[in-house]
Amino acid sequence: MTDLRYPIGKFTSPTEITTQDLQAAVDDIAALPAELRAETSGLTDNQLDTPYRVDGWTIRQVVHHVADSHINSYQRFRLALTEDEPTIKPYDEAAWAMLPDARHEEISVSLELLDALHRRWA
Repeated sequence: MTDLRYPIGKFTSPTEITTQDLQAAVDDIAALPAELRAETSGLTDNQLDTPYRVDGWTIRQVVHHVADSHINSYQRFRLALTEDEPTIKPYDEAAWAMLPDARHEEISVSLELLDALHRRWA
């Protein structure tokens, strides 16, 4: 991996989306909270406050970012279902990651939020 900003690579839009692709996406949404909880289980505060790459966010900030990002994604998804021309409002992810809650709050708060949000979403 040459660019740690994109650990799974840059997004490439598929040319076709099948029913199986949609089901796999729903399954991924349903599974993510438990997977994130398992990956972060047992980490100390010192580990949570360690950046995952040079000049990157801490693990704590990444967990809170996932919750923030998924709240926004969920809202955008609902707007797409209910409006002909939904307005997608961007947000400053880097600024949100620097807010006090993203830097200091226990990750359990965002993990619980993801549990509830993903139950609704999936």
